[in-house]
Amino acid sequence: MPKPPSPPPPETPREPPSRREVLQRVGLATGVIAASAALAKLRWDKGGFAQHLAEGQRQVRDFRVKGDLPLDMVIVRGAPAENKAAATEEQLVLAALAAMGGMQRFVSRGDIVAIKPNIGWDRTPLHAANTNPKVVAAVVKAAYDAGAKRVVVTDASCNEPSRCFQRSGIWNAAYAVGADVVLPTEHRFRGMRLRGDVLDEWPVYTPLVNADKVINLPVAKHHNLSKYTAAMKNWYGVLGGRRNRLHQSIDVSIADLATFMRPTLTLVDAVRVLMRNGPQGGNMDDAREQHTIIASVDQVAADAWGCQLIGQKRENLAYLKLAEERGIGTMFYEKLRMKEISLT
Repeated sequence: MPKPPSPPPPETPREPPSRREVLQRVGLATGVIAASAALAKLRWDKGGFAQHLAEGQRQVRDFRVKGDLPLDMVIVRGAPAENKAAATEEQLVLAALAAMGGMQRFVSRGDIVAIKPNIGWDRTPLHAANTNPKVVAAVVKAAYDAGAKRVVVTDASCNEPSRCFQRSGIWNAAYAVGADVVLPTEHRFRGMRLRGDVLDEWPVYTPLVNADKVINLPVAKHHNLSKYTAAMKNWYGVLGGRRNRLHQSIDVSIADLATFMRPTLTLVDAVRVLMRNGPQGGNMDDAREQHTIIASVDQVAADAWGCQLIGQKRENLAYLKLAEERGIGTMFYEKLRMKEISLT
């Protein structure tokens, strides 16, 4: 018969840990937990205010065209809508584009063109919280007429996207003239290192950075934090994640985004302007008909001129000064070759 195994030796009695050892172990465990939590937070919620992590030059997506243009900025004004001879939204857009040299100066045959309106809010066109759908349709048509292979109209909305796209009228208007209207979904965002002063690593909306040309198409309106929003602030729609965190340093974040996104062309819709209670509005009496389109290759200058439409002054907008200092554009639009056109 096999020999039974020997019994294990008796355990040596352990001394209870001293008070110092207990404190050391607790401190070590707390440090490990804190480090794990910090790592998990970074992996789950990338972006924010880790300026010390930003190394190297700022990321730039430059969609600007090369070569001289006849003008740097054009302002086109029309008559009030109740005037039977008033120019339509399309006529305002086409007049602005013609003065800039025509859409063919910005879009080449075979280009994939991304158009970035403001489709952030569940509001109707009368509220003036989103870009006018007729203006969007006119720009889509002009891009196709210039030879674009595909025109994408999209934005990363603040309110529920499908409601924003539908109630704004942009979905139907853009689709009717052949645009691919793209709703924001999670798989269309990709983490990118922007290396901004506020924006470091953040989820970026790929349809707006993977095109051949990008046309910035904001609406001019009041904003309760940035005071005025149009061209530069419109790039908030290129980000995913918890964008409201950026409001803690809104002027710097706007400058970071305008550094990152250098559009082919900026067209500011000021046909109907939200004068107060922006950015969402909600009361139609807060909006005013202004029948204006601003076209520019300088998004900073477009904002510096456009803020006058709501009674604001450019020197009150800190993000314009930051943009000037960074060389993104100029807040002193008087230095540019510009023209004002009246269609009244």
